[in-house]
Amino acid sequence: MARRGVGTWIREGVWEIPLRRYLALLVTAALVTGVVFGVRTLTHTDRSCAPGVSRPPGSDECVGVATGDYDFGRPQLRDVVRAIARENDRLKPGSYVTVALMLPYTSASPTNMNDIQHQLQGAYLAQYRANHDSNGEAPLIRLTLANPGAGGGQWPRTVDQLARMTTGADRLRAVAGIGQSTDDNKQAVRALTRRGIPVIGSSITADDLANGQHGQDPYPGLARVAPTNTDEARALASFAKVSAGKALLVYDKPGDPYTRTLQESFAALIKGSPYEPQPFTPPADRSEEGTTANTFRQITHLVCDTSRETDTILFAGRHTQLRQFINALGGRGCQDRRFTVLTGDEASYLTHESTLDRSALRHNLSVRYTSLAHPDAWTRDPAKRGGSAADFRQLQQMLTDAAREPVGPIGPAPLDDGQLITGYDTMRLAVHGIREAVPDGGSVPALADVGLQWPQVKGSLRVDGASGWICLDVHGNPYDKAVPIVELTPRGGARFVRIAWPEGKPPGRECLPPS
Repeated sequence: MARRGVGTWIREGVWEIPLRRYLALLVTAALVTGVVFGVRTLTHTDRSCAPGVSRPPGSDECVGVATGDYDFGRPQLRDVVRAIARENDRLKPGSYVTVALMLPYTSASPTNMNDIQHQLQGAYLAQYRANHDSNGEAPLIRLTLANPGAGGGQWPRTVDQLARMTTGADRLRAVAGIGQSTDDNKQAVRALTRRGIPVIGSSITADDLANGQHGQDPYPGLARVAPTNTDEARALASFAKVSAGKALLVYDKPGDPYTRTLQESFAALIKGSPYEPQPFTPPADRSEEGTTANTFRQITHLVCDTSRETDTILFAGRHTQLRQFINALGGRGCQDRRFTVLTGDEASYLTHESTLDRSALRHNLSVRYTSLAHPDAWTRDPAKRGGSAADFRQLQQMLTDAAREPVGPIGPAPLDDGQLITGYDTMRLAVHGIREAVPDGGSVPALADVGLQWPQVKGSLRVDGASGWICLDVHGNPYDKAVPIVELTPRGGARFVRIAWPEGKPPGRECLPPS
C-alpha cells in the first residue's frame, strides 16, 4: 500500500502538475496566436474609412468617393459636409443624378485646404439652388466628394470607383472640380473622359489640359470655367501694357502643366527682351518649401542689376514659390526702385497666407495677378457686358441664407480669393449640361449626352455665372471670359483693380465665339 501510494504520489505529484502547466501554456499560446492572427487579419482586411472611402494597400490616406457624412478628417469641412449630407438625404431614390466634386480633400497644405473648403461651399450652394429654386426642373442633384489623394496620386483608384457609379442607383453624370493643373490631374481627366464621363474643370488653367490645342480634343467631354493660361496672359498684357524691354521673366524649371504653359505665354509677350529668363527648381511637390528661397535671394540681386527702365517681373510659378519670391524681394538691395510682379491665378492662394511677409508690399513692390473671380468685379467695374452685378447678387443672397438652417450653416465663407465663386459657377455649369441633356419625356440624361452639351453653351444658352458669362467654344473652353486683375495688399487680403479681357474688350451681347 505504501509503495502504491508513493507511486501514485510520483505519478500525480511529479508528472501531473507539470502536465497541467504544460497544457495551460499550450492553451495560452493558442489564444495569443489567435488574437495576434485576428489583429493582423483585421489590420490587413479592414481598410475602410467611411462608406465609399478606404485606405489603399500601403497607405494610411483615406481615398475614394464619400457617399455619406464624411469630411476626410478635416474639421474645417465639417459644416459644409453636413449641409451636403442633409440635402442628399432629402432626395428620393430615382429622383436624382450624382455629381462628384473631385479635389484633394486630404491635402496637408493649409493654403490648399482653404481653397478646397471654399470651392466645396460654392458647389453646395449651387446644388441647393438647383434643387430648390429651379421651378421643379429635373433631375435633382446629389453631390459627393471624390478624393484622389493629397497629391492626386491615387487617381486610378478613384476614377475606377467613379466609373462604377455611372450605373446603378448613383447615376453619376459628371465630375466637377479637379483643381490644380498637375500631371496627376491631367492623367485623371484623360482617364475620366476616355470612359465617357463628362468633366467640368473649376480652376484648371493649363493650355495642355484643355481641348482645341492644335485642333485636337484629347479630353472629349471636358468643359472649363477658367480661361487658359494663354488667355489669362493676354488679358494681363492688355491691362498692364507689358513691354519686352522693361520686363524680366522668372520661371519654374522644369515646371508642371500650369507653370510651363504660363511661362510659354509670358515668354511670347516679351519676345526680344534683353534679359535672359531666370529659372528656379522647386521640389516635385510644389507645396513644400525646398531650397528655392536661396535661389530667390540670388535672383533679387539680378533684378537690381537690370536697367532702371525695367519695372515688371513676370512670374511663372506656384504659390509657395511666389510667396518665397515676394518675401525675398522685400529684402532686395534696390528698394528705391518700384517693381510690379505679374503672375497667374495661383497667386489667389496667398490671399490669406499667414507666412507671406506683407511688409514687402510697402517697399515699392506691387503683386498683381489674374484671379478666376472676385466679389468686387461686377460692382466696381464699368463693364456693361460679360457679366453683371445682378448675377453675383444671387450668390450673395444664397450666402446670407446659408448662415443658418435649412440652407446652412456651411462655415466661414470668404469670397475675396475667388474660390467659392468658382466652385459655384462650376456646379452651375454641370447642372446646366445635365438638364439640357434630358430627352423629351424623360427625367434622366444618358451619360454620353451630357458632354455633348458644351458646344451649345453660348448665346442665349450661356450660363450667367457669378464670375461672369460662361460662353463655351466648340472645344469646351470659355470664350473671352472676364479676368479680374487683383492686387495683394500690405494689410491683408487682396484688392480688386479692374476686369481685363483676353480679346482686349468684352464679348458681344450675343456672346458667340468667332469661327
